[in-house]
Amino acid sequence: MSKHSTYRRQWFSNVRGDVLSGIVVALALIPEAIGFSVIAGVDPKVGLYASFAIACVSAFLGGRPGMISAATAATAVLMVTLVKEHGLQYLFAATVLMGVLQLAAGALKLGRLMNFVSRSVITGFVNALAILIFMAQLPELIGVPSLTYVMVAAGLAIIYLFPYLTKAIPSPLVAIGVLTLVAWWGGLDLRRVGDLGELPSTLPVLALPQVPLTFETLRIIFPYSLALAAVGLLESLLTAQIVDDMTQTQSNKNVECYGQGASNIASALIGGMGGCAMIGQSVINVRSGGRGRLSTFVAGAFLLFLILVLDDLVRIIPMAALVAVMIMVSIGTFSWRSILDLGRNPLPSSIVMLATVATTVATHDLAKGVIVGVLLSGVFFAGKVARLVQVEKRGDEAESTYLVRGQIFFASSESFLRGFAFDDAPRRVTIDVSQAHFWDITAIGALDKAVLRFRGAGAEVTVIGLNEASATLVERFGEHHKSDGAKPAPAH
Repeated sequence: MSKHSTYRRQWFSNVRGDVLSGIVVALALIPEAIGFSVIAGVDPKVGLYASFAIACVSAFLGGRPGMISAATAATAVLMVTLVKEHGLQYLFAATVLMGVLQLAAGALKLGRLMNFVSRSVITGFVNALAILIFMAQLPELIGVPSLTYVMVAAGLAIIYLFPYLTKAIPSPLVAIGVLTLVAWWGGLDLRRVGDLGELPSTLPVLALPQVPLTFETLRIIFPYSLALAAVGLLESLLTAQIVDDMTQTQSNKNVECYGQGASNIASALIGGMGGCAMIGQSVINVRSGGRGRLSTFVAGAFLLFLILVLDDLVRIIPMAALVAVMIMVSIGTFSWRSILDLGRNPLPSSIVMLATVATTVATHDLAKGVIVGVLLSGVFFAGKVARLVQVEKRGDEAESTYLVRGQIFFASSESFLRGFAFDDAPRRVTIDVSQAHFWDITAIGALDKAVLRFRGAGAEVTVIGLNEASATLVERFGEHHKSDGAKPAPAH
């Protein structure tokens, strides 16, 4: 199938499902975009315009059809100091640079870094996000009239029971519609979307950030842009992986880097903040039947339509309806199977998952949780590989051969050295590394130490079986072959 036909299929293979799911997502985006604007310390329209631009542009240029990108809390928290100290225009400039850095990441094909994120980290990321989504609803559930709980319960009942009647219409959309009608018709005293802040009344205007084009401006915005770009890509690529798993399809992570970069530049040019993929909204989209690019575009376009044309209707939507939707997202996002798997999985995998969850929930920073998880995964993996190194001694008092098996690197170099009997050195020693590979200068240093210690004990030492890559490292960084003028010969 050609790229053109594939792209066309991603747009038009699921029109009805994509349109309906996009409408559900647009309704759920409004309170979140406003809330994230408040977090960043900017006017609500900055978050709403950003969600419109990022969703629409990523629909065309992103690498993961059906994924929702918009203004997010993960990026909003990084903007607070910049807005407070330098103002809104510097935020727009930082967002443009954020997009440029993400375009560069796409050009460098950094999307392949997802290969280094283990399944345990992804599971921890998903579980932590589910917990954070639920915690974000608590302000709407604490210190509120008891009627709010009734409405939330009714919303959840509709969401979970309506699909038994029909799946033609997404149940979250039905729940929002029914609860809004009940609240309006009954004149119920409930907190509504209109209580969150003033909705914009005009179309966004295209304009460049009004900042001096100087090195000083770059010095101010670059640290923020770099952090925003990194966090935005991390969350976007992880969300893309999760949507891949939910839909059993593959996405192009490098293209997604380009899509995120272009989306953020477009957002800044119409007065929006930076954003990235949203796992919560992406889950809503997929569970409501959205699969293609059209769902993402409808979410962004209908969001703008809602706030400019149907603003009076949007203002009366009870927050209880949207809380019910987000609780559904939280329940659906959490990997309940991972709790049962804690006793079945290897202990290091469970520790990585729990550490990712704990760090993310404690810091409310998804990036920190993932970084901790990836680092722990690396440590456990290095330890596991290091234990696979074997050194077997053969021979007699006159001549011994040490057969080395495994991967020699910084974590396994000590195990490698412990396999040699330096205090009982024969006249001739052969170190056979034909079944081993030396990965770094620490490994080469360990080989040097072994050879030189045997020579110090009066033995004649020969190293055989170096593969080509290991021999190159020895020739460049090794010391033992220089003392006798010999060059390491690669194995053939």
